[in-house]
Amino acid sequence: MLRTVAMGVLIVSGVLLILTVFRKKLGWAWLSVFGTHLILAALGIYIVNFSGVLTDLHIPLNPTTIGAVTLLGLPGVLMLLGLKLTLF
Repeated sequence: MLRTVAMGVLIVSGVLLILTVFRKKLGWAWLSVFGTHLILAALGIYIVNFSGVLTDLHIPLNPTTIGAVTLLGLPGVLMLLGLKLTLF
């Protein structure tokens, strides 16, 4: 039952997102901006991992961490560093 509700919410939100993108005439320009943010997020995490500043600290490159850094920018990298230091 819960899985069906979750799938319904996912489908409805996806359709509404697509409608919003095409009704507002955003076009495809937002995709290049998002792609740039995505690449810079992965690059920021990569620099932190291999810079050697904190040798025992490693942030994995996965969709969750890259998504957080994509949305938050440089403070997202600092947030992940803080979480890694305090939780693990």
